Amino acid sequence: MAKDQNNQILRVLDDSKTRWYHVKAVVIAGLGFFTDAYDLFCISLVTKLLGRIYFHTDGSPKPGTLPPNVAAAVNGVALCGTLAGQLFFGWLGDKMGRKRVYGVTLLLMVVSSLASGLSFGSSPGSVIATLCFFRFWLGFGIGGDYPLSATIMAEYSNKKTRGAFVASVFAMQGFGILAGGVVAMMVSAVFGSIYRAPPYSVDPLASTVPQADYIWRIILMVGALPAALTYYYRMKMPETPRYTALVAKNGEKARQDMAKVLDIEIKSSEKAETQTEEVGSNTFGLFSKKFLRRHGFHLLGTSTTWFLLDIAYYSQNLSQKDIFSSVGWLPPAETMSAVDELYKIARSQFLIALCGTVPGYWFTVALIDHIGRFVIQLSGFFFMTVFMFALAIPYHHWTLKKNKIGFLVMYALTFFFANFGPNSTTFVVPAEIFPARLRATCHGISAAAGKAGAIVGAFGFLYASQNQEKSKTDAGYPPGIGMRNALMVLGGINILGFFCTLLVPEAKGKSLEEMSRENEGEEEEQSDQTETV
Repeated sequence: MAKDQNNQILRVLDDSKTRWYHVKAVVIAGLGFFTDAYDLFCISLVTKLLGRIYFHTDGSPKPGTLPPNVAAAVNGVALCGTLAGQLFFGWLGDKMGRKRVYGVTLLLMVVSSLASGLSFGSSPGSVIATLCFFRFWLGFGIGGDYPLSATIMAEYSNKKTRGAFVASVFAMQGFGILAGGVVAMMVSAVFGSIYRAPPYSVDPLASTVPQADYIWRIILMVGALPAALTYYYRMKMPETPRYTALVAKNGEKARQDMAKVLDIEIKSSEKAETQTEEVGSNTFGLFSKKFLRRHGFHLLGTSTTWFLLDIAYYSQNLSQKDIFSSVGWLPPAETMSAVDELYKIARSQFLIALCGTVPGYWFTVALIDHIGRFVIQLSGFFFMTVFMFALAIPYHHWTLKKNKIGFLVMYALTFFFANFGPNSTTFVVPAEIFPARLRATCHGISAAAGKAGAIVGAFGFLYASQNQEKSKTDAGYPPGIGMRNALMVLGGINILGFFCTLLVPEAKGKSLEEMSRENEGEEEEQSDQTETV
């Protein structure tokens, strides 16, 4: 029977050994996430440069900075696009298939990265408006990459190493953040050696050379390169066998695809039985009572934990330069030229990524299928809380010059446990626990909740972290609650994430069908009325 053939396909996928195609899929999907991270976080490197170029004020003792509303828009507009893209492409990936829309997201990223660097206008405001327009669509493409890459990798993987494969795709973000720092350092070093400039305090106008306008454009446009290199290989990937068998209901095509890319032969059933009809118990929709009963708390758990995590994570990531300046890790802006400031900001981000971000990702890859998603996420939130409070409570201690290295170590540890923790697991788990026909949609909803948190973090932290004394705030900003109190708030948010993790089930060593309960028949459905989610 066709149902038996589908079950056989699923069993073979779950029990198959790691093959070359699995590695290839990690690289193809991972390069997309490399690009995602590069594009999302490189903007934080160049915002101070944009302020010096386009918002210089003659006679001011400090270099120009982006006005609060402009800074919020530049930092957050790509996140808004990402949220929309996660919802749209997640839904579309379930309706049309993962493969059919996978290349579209990449094309959007390539075109929008190039267009962002070519932002034009006759005034500073029009340049920024054009940049924000293209970065929204860049985010829209990036958003689609989240549910599609996670779902594709999960549906191809076996149940023993699935967590490591999906986490490996996400771990490429760490290298993307590293690459952003490297590219910014290289470009600024080259321009700095060719076009030498004095510090702002010596000559305000000459401290920002006209050629600096090329620097931020080059940094943004480089993000198109890895995405373009990956496009051909994405188009050659077949649809996942699970989607073909369970959603498209074509077991014969799934069998042929498995034979082609995984080199696994499964005996063909009779042709008349290749088109499979779903049984009534597994046709419920996203807004049905049955979905709410089976997966309602799961979706609430994956969405709330991702939302809370991203408030803290993006607050730290997009505001690194401000945090570094407030504790004296970066020299005062007026003591540097525009290009020197960019180089030092990029160097600081690179060091944090190298010491904390990248190791955290790969610790997750190594251990996720041994100690489980639940333990990693719970312990990650716990230690993020510990280190956030350790930075916030004795905040004055870290502002002393002799404690700069200690601050860097503590700050890097918060990133380490974010990535060896909820930043990785919130990406992995939604791809494992929902039915195939709703998997990309539910992942997209969870990821979009995360980006809503990122928007709160990106916009809110800029204002909240301002000094409580009006005279010490950045130009144009109202007084905030101060950096110390802002870090305390982030610590409290991590505590909430710790408790919301209790809503998320453990998927270690279980098949996707076991987690989503797609392998249940009508007899199990009768008892479903008495079960809790």
